[in-house]
Order: sequence, then structure tokens, then C-alpha cells
Amino acid sequence: MSDKLKISIRNLYKIFGDNPRSALADVLGGMSKTELLKTRRHVLGLRDINVDMKEGEITVVMGLSGSGKSTLIRHLNRLIEPTSGEVLVDGENILTFGETKLRELRRKTMSMVFQKFGLLPHRTVLDNAGMALATQGVKRADYEVEARRWLERVGLGGQGRQYPHQLSGGMQQRVGIARALTSNSGIMLMDEAFSALDPLIRTDMQDLLIELQNELHKTIVFITHDLDEALKLADHLVILKDGAVVQQGEPQDILLNPSDPYIEDFVRDINRARVLRVRSVMQEGPAEGEVSGEISDTDNLESVIAVSGGAMDRRYRVMAEGKPVGVLDMSTLMRALVPRHPG
Repeated sequence: MSDKLKISIRNLYKIFGDNPRSALADVLGGMSKTELLKTRRHVLGLRDINVDMKEGEITVVMGLSGSGKSTLIRHLNRLIEPTSGEVLVDGENILTFGETKLRELRRKTMSMVFQKFGLLPHRTVLDNAGMALATQGVKRADYEVEARRWLERVGLGGQGRQYPHQLSGGMQQRVGIARALTSNSGIMLMDEAFSALDPLIRTDMQDLLIELQNELHKTIVFITHDLDEALKLADHLVILKDGAVVQQGEPQDILLNPSDPYIEDFVRDINRARVLRVRSVMQEGPAEGEVSGEISDTDNLESVIAVSGGAMDRRYRVMAEGKPVGVLDMSTLMRALVPRHPG
């Protein structure tokens, strides 16, 4: 990961209707989404979105149905045009791009993985995986090499001659991911990419994505309505409600410090022991006095409870990359498991 910004969204508004520019004045004047629909017959899709996405990180945008998350991701490759605002990619405002430059953005800079897979049924798995390079004019012999490499990497080696209907849903989504990787784009947009899959297959796909990301360090924008999935995948989490950002930041911090009753409701039933990491609750600095052992800053609290055998008098030295970085008392751990405002 780096601190370089790959995507910056600035003051983004989207209003659906016959005269969105006129309706924007009402929204800027404070009119709510409900009022706008009732009085102007316009739908407020996004309200004043400001999000920075760092290169090499997974930014997860989540919210309930109608929150605006899919509308937002479609602004990043201009499948939807905004009413107002900016979308910067590598410092350039893509809203100023003409047709040629926009086509290059979609072909080379960004790739997209869809919820419904988006595979061409009359093309083989190999052809589907190599589609992005084929549309760029790359010779078949060359793009087949790349497509086979990524099909192998996502666990579909030897499946290139199959057709999509011959594969399970999970395998079809692996083709979609291979297609995005074959394009060699630095940005991957994933819109509810795993939502149509059975729970066990979905978990496998999440694990695959994390494994690939640890190796490739893509800039990934991932849309989901599932908080468990968001907490598992996100480096940066953005939570939307009614087209506006309610809270954003590091997922562990959001879980420990929800800024809004809406967020508190979201996180109340999460298994905090399984999600929270030692680094989020430890006390930084040297571990003075006796310790019961060493734990990693990336361990989840559930594993620490198992190591302690449930004993409350234990304290552990926390290690990161072979160096001591802090200390964790079991009493501190147990306090972190209690929501700030228990339901």
C-alpha cells in the first residue's frame, strides 16, 4: 500500500429526474431526499460525496438497498453522469474526458466485476477471460497466454474450452475476476460481486480476493450490503445512507467508535471477537512487568481468548513484524467486546 491517492471524489451529487440542475438548488438549500421526491418528483441519488481512495487499498462502499452505493461506483467509469462534482483518477478529472479518452479509461485503467458475472454465453471461458485485451487489439496468441495465466491463478486451469453455462456460479465469478486481472488495469470495480453466490462459495471468493490483493496490490472499489463482508475485506470503509456518507474510515475504528445511531445499529450484532484485531485495542508501548506470552497485532480477539483459556488475569506482549509494539490485558480485551450502547 501507499499514501498515493488513486481516486478522489469531490462534492459529488446525482439527482434523477427531468430537470436535475434546477432540483440541485433545492438540495443545496437543505431539501431532504423525501421532500425532493414529494415536491419536485426528482430522486436524490447522491448527496455531497467526498471520498479518497488510496492506491493499493480495498475501499468498500456499503449500505442498505437504495443507499446509493451502486450509483456511486458507476460514476467512477462514467456509466452514470453526475449532476455536480468531480471524480479524479490519478489527479485527472474524468468528467472532462472526451469519448476517446473515456474509452481508454474503461479499457486500460479500470476493469469491472459484476454481480451477475457479465460473461458472454456464446464465448468460451478463455475468450471471456481475454476479452479486455482482445478489445484493445492484442493478438489472440498473446491475450490467450495472459488469460490462461490468470485462469490458472483463480483456480480454473484447464477450463478454458468450457462455456459459461457449463460452470457453477462460483466458477463463473472466477472467470469474471480472471477477466479483470487479464486486463492488467490498476483499478478494479466490484459491484456486489459475491452477492449472488451461496454462503460457502462466497467465503471462498472473499478469501481468494484477499489472497490476490496481498500479491497484486490493486486499487479495488468493492460494493456490498453485507457488513461482515465489508469488515473482512475493507482497508477503508464508506457507509452510505440515503445517498450520503454517514461515516468512513478504518473498519476497526468504525466498529469501536460508531459516529451515528444508524452505524450503531449496523454494528450491534457483529461478532466483535471475530472481527476486532489486537492492534485496535492494545496499549501501545513497552510491556512492563510479567507477560503471559506473545501475540500478533493482527490476531483477532477470539484467538486471544482461546490462547488465554478464558483467564482474565493474563496480559500479552503484542508483536508486529518481529518487534514489540504494545501490550494487551484481558480486561481491556473484554471491554472492547461490549458495544458502546448495548441494545
